[in-house]
Amino acid sequence: MFFLKKIAAALLLPPFLPFLLIIAGLLLLHRQPRTGRLLAWCGVVTGIALSLPASVGLLVTPLERDAALDVRDLPAAEAIVILGGGTRHYAPDFGGQTVNRLTLERLRYGALLARHSRLPVLVSGGSPTPGIAEGILMRRVMEEEFRVSVRWVESQSLDTAENAAFSVPVLRAAGVRRVLLVTHAAHMRRALEAFEAAGMHAIPAPTAFFHGAGPADEVVDFLPGMNAAFAGGYAAHEWLGLAARRLTDLGGGLIRR
Repeated sequence: MFFLKKIAAALLLPPFLPFLLIIAGLLLLHRQPRTGRLLAWCGVVTGIALSLPASVGLLVTPLERDAALDVRDLPAAEAIVILGGGTRHYAPDFGGQTVNRLTLERLRYGALLARHSRLPVLVSGGSPTPGIAEGILMRRVMEEEFRVSVRWVESQSLDTAENAAFSVPVLRAAGVRRVLLVTHAAHMRRALEAFEAAGMHAIPAPTAFFHGAGPADEVVDFLPGMNAAFAGGYAAHEWLGLAARRLTDLGGGLIRR
């Protein structure tokens, strides 16, 4: 199921989606010229829109709805949960496998919160392929590089829903009912829904905001860039994940009826 989801996401998300629309349009040009041209131009426009700061901001803003925490005024919580964002399998400079930059950004902020709050930390992330589980790599980075101890490691989850489903029982067994949830600001909306569905009250502790990070120059906002393209792809992934969750909830509701 994990790999089927990955294949579906690859087809429905940039960078392949715009090319898929263009290819489909070109293949239809002879039989259905109007439809073919429309699909091809949709692919071109989609590709450009997902690389412009101005249009990407429209996708990112509704996702990044939770404000950053003030570490000097931390809300009441009993633990910190840091969600994994992926690993790097080839990292010879670190002696093998390590966390990727998304996970590292989350760990950095989680370490900051842990130092200020003195709360225990749970890291969450598994491995869909042979290798070291993400949670284990996260603990290694937290303890060896950030000098912050990790109390719990959840190392079986393969997606956000499983992050919550597998972490919440561990936390409840330790008497934890309220956590600070650390992940990317654009991922927070989906993560909060998952932890709420699993029965855990989570306080958003977002990091690595995309919106508002770029320059305010109106000309630059309409020039494509690598950072905007990355944010656009990330935002599209989150919207697809939210849509998939809505469809799953709808399907479950129909089955229960």
